[in-house]
Amino acid sequence: MGKSKKSDPKKRKKNRKDNRFKPDLKRAIAGLSFLILLLVTTGFLLHHWIAKKQPIRPPTPSPQKAAVHKKPVSKVPAFEIYPKKERYPQKETPKPKPSTSKQLPKVAIIVDDMGYDSQIAEKFLTLDAVLTFSVFPYSPFGESIVRQANINGSEIMLHLPMEPVEYPIVDPGPGVLLTSMSPDQLIDQLRKNLDSVPSIKGVNNHMGSRMTTVSTQMYQILSILKKRKLYFIDSRTTHESLCKPSARLLQVPFAQRDVFLDHIQKASFIRKQIKQLIRIAYNQGEAVGIAHPYSETYDVLREMLPDLKKKVNLVSASQVVHIIDEKT
Repeated sequence: MGKSKKSDPKKRKKNRKDNRFKPDLKRAIAGLSFLILLLVTTGFLLHHWIAKKQPIRPPTPSPQKAAVHKKPVSKVPAFEIYPKKERYPQKETPKPKPSTSKQLPKVAIIVDDMGYDSQIAEKFLTLDAVLTFSVFPYSPFGESIVRQANINGSEIMLHLPMEPVEYPIVDPGPGVLLTSMSPDQLIDQLRKNLDSVPSIKGVNNHMGSRMTTVSTQMYQILSILKKRKLYFIDSRTTHESLCKPSARLLQVPFAQRDVFLDHIQKASFIRKQIKQLIRIAYNQGEAVGIAHPYSETYDVLREMLPDLKKKVNLVSASQVVHIIDEKT
């Protein structure tokens, strides 16, 4: 029979000690786990409660992402607000008589509202006719239109946005001159507008049915034009306009619109308006017509140009402006 192994007293003592501490360790681990769970739960509930108290804001995109999604927008200003009732000369119109080109009455046709449609501008620029182009300040295609017009030898004007009576419901566009502006604000904005369109010979108003009735502000505007040796043509968007007396006082070369050619965009109406322009030219010796960059207007002008050239002498706007006599 082999010897029976006797257990080591030291090992027995160690085992008893280990057995005594196992329950304590388990309790400690369980307590620590519960404490961690309690902290996590409390943190989650606290975060949820704070989030309810604060408004949720969308994340701010980085500048790079914002640049990708942001598209440049060039809002086209309303083309015009026309007088409710047009007034024409009341005199009987004599029938045109055959004559040489030097004796034909002068007609200046101004194409307003240029700068927001490069394709229709190109069409008007290719017409075999003397036309004057009035360009909006700060328009997206203004510079290219001016450049092409200079190549063609066409005259350029600034189409100056002015406050209409319908403002602010109707916005004349960037660079608008407002009656609420101080003299310094008005002159500063006017100078910026004039500088924004190179090569201009003169100015006509875009809208302005309110602004053109305020004599003090028209005086301020025309005084700057006089210093720059520019002419002014009143688009005559209101019969109460005071542009003419202001121009007379300051001796600024001046003319006013006789006929809007296309405020009704129908070929038959535009033809009628062009014939009316010819009649007024024979009555007065010269006339000013204002057109807009519409496809219908382009088509009718192209169609009527051969006959129009036989009846009138098409000239630039600078050829029909005059210093107004005190008696006029």
